Amino acid sequence: MRLVLADCSVEYSGRLGARLPPARRLLLFKADGSIAIHADAKAYKPLNWMNPPCTIQEVDGVITVANAKGEQLVIELHEVLFDEAYELGDDPGLAKDGVEAELQELLAARVQALRDDLLLVRREYPTDVGPVDLLCRDGEGRAVVVEIKRVGEIAGVEQLLRYQERLDRDGTLAPTRGMLVATRIKPQARVFAESRGVECVEIDLEELRGGAPDHLKLF
Repeated sequence: MRLVLADCSVEYSGRLGARLPPARRLLLFKADGSIAIHADAKAYKPLNWMNPPCTIQEVDGVITVANAKGEQLVIELHEVLFDEAYELGDDPGLAKDGVEAELQELLAARVQALRDDLLLVRREYPTDVGPVDLLCRDGEGRAVVVEIKRVGEIAGVEQLLRYQERLDRDGTLAPTRGMLVATRIKPQARVFAESRGVECVEIDLEELRGGAPDHLKLF
């Protein structure tokens, strides 16, 4: 990974045009070929980014990032304060706690417990922001993105929405539907999920172990 802290301006061209005026920002160049431009705000969300595969060229303080879709980021470095590269190595990925891991395993074996018309496409479906717990198809062929938590909170809804945003870029999957599954879903998370069209399902782990189908609460 290469980290660049610099005063820079950014021009994006592609599906639309956008510009970031000169300011101090952090540029992240990852080994997978992606780039993300961050400010000291907006939490984890970059101001702009480019997903791999893309080409990166740097000439005389101007970094040009382009992909096969014709999108382009042009980053002009006005002053570089920090520029270092680090080798992070292979990452083992996020390890779920015991309850979440068991829920995922049990539900992957019988996704019809969530809805009668669901069929499993893949467990741990990969995206560039992490693996989706379960990717399914419903009876109408629509892709359903399932995020499994021990306790459903707003952070879990946001994580699910990030996965949907990535998968909706794939024409074979878009538009996706989201489903948050947990042993308990907090009221604030449910309100937020419903406002974003996410289906919420509460599930009892003990009853799921026993295979009973009447333990689900759909909100």
